[in-house]
Amino acid sequence: MSIEPGPLPHGADELPEDRFLDREESWLRFNQRVLELAEDPGLPLLERVRFLSIFASNLDEFFMVRVAGLARRMATGLAVQSASGRQPREVLERTSTVARELMLRHAATFRDDILPALAKEGIELLRWDELAETERERMRRLFRDRIYPVLTPLVVDSAHPFPYISGLSLNLAVIVRDPDTEGTLFARVKVPPVLPRFIEASPNRFTPLEDVIAAHLGQLFVGMEVVEHHAFRVTRNQDLEIDDDISEGLLEALERELLRRRFGPVVRLEVEDSISDGVLDLLTTELEIEEGQIFRLDGPLDLAGLSAIADLDRTELRYPAFVPSKEALPADADIFGAIRERDVLVHHPYDSFTTTVQRLIEEAADDPRVLAIKQTLYRTSGDSPIVDALVDAAQAGKQVVVVVELKARFDERANIAWARKLEKAGCHVVYGFVGLKTHCKLALVVRQEADGSLRRYCHIGTGNYHPKTARLYEDFGLLTADPDVGEDVSALFNHLTGYSRQSTYNRLLVAPQGLRSGLVRRIEREIEHHHAGRPARIRIKANSVVDEDVIDALYRASREGVPVDIWVRGICALRPGIPGLSETIRVRSVLGRFLEHSRVFAFENGGDPEVWLGSADLMHRNLDRRVEALVTVTDRVHRAELVDLIDRAMDDRTATWWLAGDGTWTRRSEMTDEPLQDIQTYLVRSRRWRTVDG
Repeated sequence: MSIEPGPLPHGADELPEDRFLDREESWLRFNQRVLELAEDPGLPLLERVRFLSIFASNLDEFFMVRVAGLARRMATGLAVQSASGRQPREVLERTSTVARELMLRHAATFRDDILPALAKEGIELLRWDELAETERERMRRLFRDRIYPVLTPLVVDSAHPFPYISGLSLNLAVIVRDPDTEGTLFARVKVPPVLPRFIEASPNRFTPLEDVIAAHLGQLFVGMEVVEHHAFRVTRNQDLEIDDDISEGLLEALERELLRRRFGPVVRLEVEDSISDGVLDLLTTELEIEEGQIFRLDGPLDLAGLSAIADLDRTELRYPAFVPSKEALPADADIFGAIRERDVLVHHPYDSFTTTVQRLIEEAADDPRVLAIKQTLYRTSGDSPIVDALVDAAQAGKQVVVVVELKARFDERANIAWARKLEKAGCHVVYGFVGLKTHCKLALVVRQEADGSLRRYCHIGTGNYHPKTARLYEDFGLLTADPDVGEDVSALFNHLTGYSRQSTYNRLLVAPQGLRSGLVRRIEREIEHHHAGRPARIRIKANSVVDEDVIDALYRASREGVPVDIWVRGICALRPGIPGLSETIRVRSVLGRFLEHSRVFAFENGGDPEVWLGSADLMHRNLDRRVEALVTVTDRVHRAELVDLIDRAMDDRTATWWLAGDGTWTRRSEMTDEPLQDIQTYLVRSRRWRTVDG
């Protein structure tokens, strides 16, 4: 059945106004699932520590971007009622309440559960008063040699205004008394971020850096009496605001905005619960924050720094190491010949990124028959072999075109550095569209074959060209020499680098022109198949499901009896299992060792399954403000593999979280008589890759 272009279809029946869950609270519930992994005694201890760190880091970003963005829109009068029906102030208050509950739970898990468990394994995180005298002496020497030289105490008096407190910096608020005048002064000491968050006082015994500084405040305020000191931390609005005026160079604009970012308004103040009322009142006044923005916690603060503890060389306390499979493209196989023979579906990290995607770019750079390489780069690592290969290709005289997305959130500085490096090597570097992020994951290799013909080899993926995260993020990629895909990807690169207005493709769905409408029409087609008595089913795997048009289409499909399975990692604004609205919709979530990151869309299509994979999530920004690409998977075996994976995740015998219609998630990790299957462990242990001892 063909799908013709046209307006988005709409159901005849009115859908209820309260059909969407609040996206901000849904995100917080995702981070709650991360916290539940930290609380799980069945996981390796250092992995639980890592999940504590991830929770803290996630929450930092949530406040910097989502809460700050909402507060900014409210201040400018641009905030509107959310799709869930909540007013902006109500969303902000609810967000603050839920975040506070989770932060207190996070601190309690660290204090009451993780710290004792670490101590039993000979790893201790101690406050200054708990250190032995020999350890304190070592810390005194360390303070004198490495810490004192980089500290800058800033006092507040009539000649010195309250200092600027940078976002996410850890600080000590210090009250000192002048013994001559008996007057007191406030001073701020910034904890240097260039030093380790936790200092090793002796083997496997650590203490927070701020405790070491606090114990030596007398050396910073010689002749003064230190009355009290308290740790505090602020979170500021750090979302980028770029003027997309086409007359302004995006690279230069971004560099200026990164400098301004440090000065965003405060959206959260974290303090240790031992702080005095006087010091807290002073901070509240000077930082111009409201009571609801203050979070009193059992210290230490900034537990994102626990990642260093999670990295300790104690392999028995971590997930078993494993070697990714190299079978997808064996080392002795000619990579171009293998891709010409058949499409290759790779599943990272279970399939090696190095021997598949990275190898394609590296061999293309070295192959004299390759004439051109075109690639999108959204995020990559600091020592990226992908970037090095592109540089080598350009220096070898090949045409190299790289579309660099500078505005990849929090990776902007790195992307500027690689853009400069690529430009200096002779690559054609393009920064995408004004007003749109280039988020699609595409690589195109143009090669002259032995018979003189030109053939295009393509990679379309769900994840970034980042060798390090490819070992941690779960992603799919399709390697193909199919002429239709080659034509599509060439046209899309022309669209990205020139003024092509192409909007229709052979095997691609591309945002923002036609991806949303293409998915909605395929959902509507499943309804038609169901009415005609043909097989109909919708399966979706995504990071986030927020877009109202797609959700409404899924509701209409469910009302007509079409089964809908959704595997989501993070946010989901859809309410499953609501009588008369979504009775046939199930929503599951998997969190674990690897970050579920792939996006797959499968439609039963009357018995001839149609499966797509690519970069797009079901969010407004992906479908309206980004260049995204999905590719249809034509190989029957590959389609079956993708569908079977989603079915395994949705199976009641698999360990997952289940979403209820009220927005609550329930973890299901064991049945009455046996534990449920962990899908990531299953994939690690399956026959395509081997587990090794750590």
